[in-house]
Amino acid sequence: MSEYKVVVLGSGGLGKSALTVQFVTGSFIEKYEPTIEDFYRKEIEVDSPPSVLENLDTAGTEQFASMRDLYIKNGQGFILVYSLVNQQSFQDIKPMRDQIIRVKRYERVPMILVGNKVDLEGERDVSYGESKALAEEWSCPFMETSAKNTASVDELFAEILQQMNSAAQSNGDEGCCSACVIL
Repeated sequence: MSEYKVVVLGSGGLGKSALTVQFVTGSFIEKYEPTIEDFYRKEIEVDSPPSVLENLDTAGTEQFASMRDLYIKNGQGFILVYSLVNQQSFQDIKPMRDQIIRVKRYERVPMILVGNKVDLEGERDVSYGESKALAEEWSCPFMETSAKNTASVDELFAEILQQMNSAAQSNGDEGCCSACVIL
């Protein structure tokens, strides 16, 4: 059974932990408690034999930013999360994506841009078009999710698994490099 390391990155307080916990346990975390680092495992099957996703839920606060290089070095797939109701969180993910490319030394790393809190549509601060344009610039998928009402949560993790499977299959080809896939 394949095992993949997924790193969830983004600013603090925008739902990284809630998305991860919703996927792994099927429950929603109401109360916000800042994460330092949490690790979750779940078996998932998407278009292939079952795989295990090892999800690393990272700290969003700046005081733990120095640990990001290590998370990125060990990660194989990346979920870049921002809050649809917080424009600053959208701006904050851009240097995180640059950091992934710098650490991995490769432009084509499995990653997804995720706008969380779609359940708060009436309070939207980041437009769908703005997000879609950034995802196209980065050549990565874009999804809008809600950990609270489970919108696209399972699909998000299925998509990152498909990207990592694809990268693993093309290892050694033009699709990826050994720096981003551990077999």
